[in-house]
Amino acid sequence: MCHEPTSVGLPESIGIGKGTVILDDFSYADAIFVIGQNPGTNSPRMMTELRNASRRGVPIVVLNPLRERALERFAAPQDPIEMVTLTSTRIASEYCQVGVGGDVAALKGIMKLVLEAHDAAVLAGADPILDVAFIEQHTHGFSAFADDLRRTRWDDILRVSGLSREQIERVATIYMKAKAVIVCYGMGITQHRHGSENVQQIANLLLLRGNFGKPGASICPVRGHSNVQGDRTVGIDEKPKPELLDQIERVFGFKPPRAHGHTVVDAVQSMIEGRAKVFIGLGGNFAAAVPDKPIVEAAMRRLRLTVAVSTKLNRGHLVHGEQALILPCLARSDIDIQRSGRQSITVEDSMSMVHASAGLVRPPSEQLKSEIAVVCGIAKATLRDDGIDWSGFQQDYDLIRDRIEDVFPALFRDFNRRIRQPGGFHLPIPPRSRVWNTSTARANFLTFEGVAENPPVDGATALRLATLRSHNQYNTTIYGLDDRYRGVFGGRMVVFMNEADMKERGIDPDALVEIESLADDGQRRIVRGFKARPYGIPRGSIGAYYPETNALLPLAHHDLKSKTPAAKSIPVLVRAE
Repeated sequence: MCHEPTSVGLPESIGIGKGTVILDDFSYADAIFVIGQNPGTNSPRMMTELRNASRRGVPIVVLNPLRERALERFAAPQDPIEMVTLTSTRIASEYCQVGVGGDVAALKGIMKLVLEAHDAAVLAGADPILDVAFIEQHTHGFSAFADDLRRTRWDDILRVSGLSREQIERVATIYMKAKAVIVCYGMGITQHRHGSENVQQIANLLLLRGNFGKPGASICPVRGHSNVQGDRTVGIDEKPKPELLDQIERVFGFKPPRAHGHTVVDAVQSMIEGRAKVFIGLGGNFAAAVPDKPIVEAAMRRLRLTVAVSTKLNRGHLVHGEQALILPCLARSDIDIQRSGRQSITVEDSMSMVHASAGLVRPPSEQLKSEIAVVCGIAKATLRDDGIDWSGFQQDYDLIRDRIEDVFPALFRDFNRRIRQPGGFHLPIPPRSRVWNTSTARANFLTFEGVAENPPVDGATALRLATLRSHNQYNTTIYGLDDRYRGVFGGRMVVFMNEADMKERGIDPDALVEIESLADDGQRRIVRGFKARPYGIPRGSIGAYYPETNALLPLAHHDLKSKTPAAKSIPVLVRAE
């Protein structure tokens, strides 16, 4: 749903589908880029590192369509002086308001300037700008990549990015002066029609000056959930690799199926077409999170069985099949006592740190089972002769970690011992040692044709909608109706627009508007009752909250490689009601 373009795009570039930064790198970086991400709302822990970097003079470049308060200035809650004096620290030294879908154009503009500066330096006999030795020893495909940059027209870069040449030049200068650069990015990069390729262009930028394998440098995809990355590391994937399946067969003694499973788009399509009969959801609110909400809800109601394993009720439970079960379970914050004693689960964060996580809160009921107990119970009831000790796994989570170690002996050696160390342990990240597990055994420069992250839309009145979280929201869970960072109070039915776009359409501030999605599949997708709010956003771009606007996102509008829904670039029309 979110960072699958990272899992798909980055391995082709650098041989691993996750970030290569550790927390200490932020203390050594000479420049930090934050692209398509709002850490003040989505990753507040990161704000401390950005504040610390800014206070020691590190330039921070932001590429983001909306002006977000936390990316402009930040007051640290742990700093008594800032709290008492109501002062704050500047974050962005260069705030680039790219249009929605303009990130690749901006990145190619920066890289084009870097290449031009290098060519000029070589011609003048000066020191090179590129890390020539790194490129020659560790990369593949540079010549084709450089040729594409030289062919890319400045008119196209400026038109699609929405930035001025002067601002791109300032950003390129920051990049060229820095010896160590970190680039952080979020779903503003991944949730596009070419999200996987967007990620690869960030890798290209870093490769130009050898920003891998040295302190203070590398790529930092910021995932929103504390264990999404850990799921991928231990093989939770609809396309498991043959090597993993071979190891599972060796350790557990059965032959795993080799056919690929479903992406979220494929899963929904199978429901719509009637091929799927049962849906089991471990947490979350699937119906609210996916594209084409009305179509998906109708499809889910045709399922024979829906099962929700949940810590609390949500509106998604009202969308169910012919038969439905809600299985309440322990939250991660709840104390989990099994037969062998108090249990800890294991998580991996965005910096590849693996540590144990044990609940501290008394559960609301002694009847609640853990998610592990639920899964093991289903297995015991349906897989009676598989020879796997499901009861043992349920009673002692150390046994699960032992089997993970058996399947991944190199990654998880002494697993149970190492998670009991203070802070856990760090998984090896080959690119930090300039080891590239790619098809070429090198890091790959990968070319992006043109500059547009999304296909063009017919009609001069079309706008690009980016769906957003509010400050008072975690994924689809909404804790309140206020978004104080953006000045919104008492409601979420708001669309953020450029003032000139509003005037062009005859829309007054706070007037009610309807938003219609532009799709060529014959379906009409429209939402109404949104208040138009003038906001600092480029012309041609608008923003609105999800899941309220998920009905505008067609299922077919997704990243072409990973099939992640392209929720940050929906072509729409906006009209006064």
